[in-house]
Amino acid sequence: MEKFNFKKKYGQNFLTDTNLLRAIVSDAGVGARDNVLEIGAGAGALTTQLAEATSGKIVSVEIDRELQPILEKNLGAYPNIQLVFGDILKIAPEEIAARFNNEPFRVVANLPYYISTPIIFYLIESGLAIKSITVMLQQELVDRIVAVPNTKDYGGISVILGLYGRVTKTRDVPRTLFTPQPNVDSSILSIEIFPDRQEGIVEISKVVKMCFSMRRKTLSNNLVHGLGVPRAEVDKVLTECGIEPSARAESLLREKYIALTTALKNAKFI
Repeated sequence: MEKFNFKKKYGQNFLTDTNLLRAIVSDAGVGARDNVLEIGAGAGALTTQLAEATSGKIVSVEIDRELQPILEKNLGAYPNIQLVFGDILKIAPEEIAARFNNEPFRVVANLPYYISTPIIFYLIESGLAIKSITVMLQQELVDRIVAVPNTKDYGGISVILGLYGRVTKTRDVPRTLFTPQPNVDSSILSIEIFPDRQEGIVEISKVVKMCFSMRRKTLSNNLVHGLGVPRAEVDKVLTECGIEPSARAESLLREKYIALTTALKNAKFI
């Protein structure tokens, strides 16, 4: 690619392997008329493959304005690409929806490791009409997301994303395929959003995060600390949900967190 100073503060690690880029588009299930939100255009290598796969609208958000001339040169032949320069976390969901004329879209991204989790939560809590999310993440994070209950990797993000859609690790990606080369390997995570996605995902997310706030503590302890409610009241709600107050967060199936959130709402604790 053209001479460019990679910026550590943006976590810039670009992919240029065409076969892998095409595989990412395939993993994302991008069809001939799908709309796509890309987060992190980089030099436009993945953006180009997306444009080859669909005639739908591609909105590509890039935080680094110094990439603008490179992107305009590399992507100028594709009229369905709309470049937006800014921080995705500072763009209102309503603006994104408007750019797609309120039509559904898929999300495809090679996310910087340092900010990947906030971006994922921004997406799932946004209320946007997202069909799927396919992202390149640090391998360790993907392994946590796809983990099952009663394992060391199972955590809050495993619960929340599993309620939002069907999560799958589609492939591992060695660090040698990136420029500059990072210190860790990556994996591709695919989230196929449930058509009847769980309602109240924001409230459930808050409860899950509270329950996992101190992994060595019991559910009762974490909820007492997080809610500021007497232990007897918390334990009563847990027992009514069929949950032992002494249980730990990693032992609960996702469905139990839905029931727990409902019970806490009914008790007016959240």
